[in-house]
Amino acid sequence: MTDDGASRRTVLTGAAIGLAAATTVAAPAVAQGMAGGSGNAPPVPLRDPRTKYTSTPFPEQKQPWPALQSRMNPRPDCGETSYRGSGKLVGRKALVTGGDSGIGRAAAIAYAREGADVAINYYPSEEPDAREVEALIRQAGRKAVLIPADIRTQRACEKLVADAVKGLGGLDILVNNAAYQQSKESIFDISDEQMVRTFETNIFAPFRISKAAIPHMPPGSVIINTGSVNSYDPEPELLDYASTKGSILIFTKGLAKQLAKRGIRVDMVAPGPFWTPLQVAGGQLPGKLGEFGQNTPLGRAGQPAELAAHYVLLASDESSFSTGGAIGANGGKGSP
Repeated sequence: MTDDGASRRTVLTGAAIGLAAATTVAAPAVAQGMAGGSGNAPPVPLRDPRTKYTSTPFPEQKQPWPALQSRMNPRPDCGETSYRGSGKLVGRKALVTGGDSGIGRAAAIAYAREGADVAINYYPSEEPDAREVEALIRQAGRKAVLIPADIRTQRACEKLVADAVKGLGGLDILVNNAAYQQSKESIFDISDEQMVRTFETNIFAPFRISKAAIPHMPPGSVIINTGSVNSYDPEPELLDYASTKGSILIFTKGLAKQLAKRGIRVDMVAPGPFWTPLQVAGGQLPGKLGEFGQNTPLGRAGQPAELAAHYVLLASDESSFSTGGAIGANGGKGSP
């Protein structure tokens, strides 16, 4: 630093204080749920990733599809009490499909605490879980828009986007996260009905929703698709599901190339084994739930809260040169 460093520090400090004050006045509600200034914050203790969350085998349990998170044992951690925002998404408007539970719920909570208004889509029977998310979004001082819908038809997808744009007053973040998953040991056990439903939910819906949303999304907007470790390394009992997740990877890469000229980024998150309602609603073979996540190098399944930062980073302007890519979170097993 030059000799006038002290005076420069004074000027810069004053400017920073003024900016912070202006931000507080402009968006006081955003402060709720945010982390305090790092200068006075206590050091964050290191956490061993092997023991941060339980590695105890999950008890065998089953719910009718699509299952409720509130009835799972144990309940997944979606960051309800742990996620702290820092203003990365102030003023943004996000639509998250499958936002009532699991990974979508973690993204919705994080987005709200980062300053975004959030619309969540969910299957109508998941209303109890969705109401919990609505309360958490509002506690963060942000607008919550609830849109129940079965997204397996073009009409439903187009109406979903229209309702989100109307409720939020615009749209600049789209998270295609809703999914259908049923484990079957053999291709001969997969009915044509299951195959069609899996593709309608997991790949047709993201295609249709993105197509409807893009005309509303200005430059700087982001589409984030939830892929899977199965996009690269398919589990044999998830043949139809893995096929859709492989499609999502290519859909992400191809759409990113198309939308670059519009200034819209498209990326994918590729989770490994995560404890979500998918697993108790037919996502695992009977009698195998206790093995879920046990074969990862970290020795456990992931919790949705551990993915929240991925969705925030990809949605934020800090990732402005990231498009057509994928972020993995798989406990050390699989790709990318």
